[in-house]
Amino acid sequence: MLIDILAAAGGDAAPANKFGFVEAMKEGGPIAWSILTVLVIMSIGSFYILITKLLEQNKIFAQYKAVRSNFWRANTLTEGASKLDKNSAWRQMVDDGLAAEAQHLKMTDSLEAHDWLHGSLARSEALINSKLAGGLSFLATVGATSPFVGLLGTVIGIYRALINIGLAGSASIDKVAGPVGEALIMTAIGLLVAVPAVLAYNWLQARNKKIAELLSGFSTDLLANITSKGAVKPAVVAAAPVKAAPAAAPAKPVAPAKP
Repeated sequence: MLIDILAAAGGDAAPANKFGFVEAMKEGGPIAWSILTVLVIMSIGSFYILITKLLEQNKIFAQYKAVRSNFWRANTLTEGASKLDKNSAWRQMVDDGLAAEAQHLKMTDSLEAHDWLHGSLARSEALINSKLAGGLSFLATVGATSPFVGLLGTVIGIYRALINIGLAGSASIDKVAGPVGEALIMTAIGLLVAVPAVLAYNWLQARNKKIAELLSGFSTDLLANITSKGAVKPAVVAAAPVKAAPAAAPAKPVAPAKP
């Protein structure tokens, strides 16, 4: 008989889980699903901006290697610009500097070339930095507001739990587990959306600051080169010469065998 009881107990189906994620969201209704949708959109937008900006920054860093190795070895700025990518930030600054130089020659007033070129290169540098900063405000907004969006879902979940307690007249677990579970889920999702956005914002900002420093230095070198008619150039590290392989030592003569 014991065997029959154990067999019957083993054949019973496991009780259905009434307190899962989907069940908690169903408990919240359209408001909970709406808040979840907003948080998901925020998260997708944050990762999209992180990936696109990271690729853009890596491209600028890779192009800077060409500036250091090839650009300043050219005889003229026009020749050096031809060695850079047409759509690169560095090529844009060179083209803007050459255009400013040509425009100054057409001016009839006493504006100094240094002031005009400095202003033109500064404007070009600001445009590049502004483009690099595009989208970072969205990351900052997500990092600052997504916890509060999740908190809104938390408040609504707790409010539903209190209503269920009032209607039932007792704080039984089956009355409050759904709304409280919804509240905890919303809080967790809000934090999961905010933390990556804040980390991505700070990381991209630090990389943009490094690029801005490189652009500022390149702008200064361009200004010095243009105003000096090509006489002033930054020091370019020459490539290390390839060492020749050491010559093999001559073979020693073998003494003849004694008879």
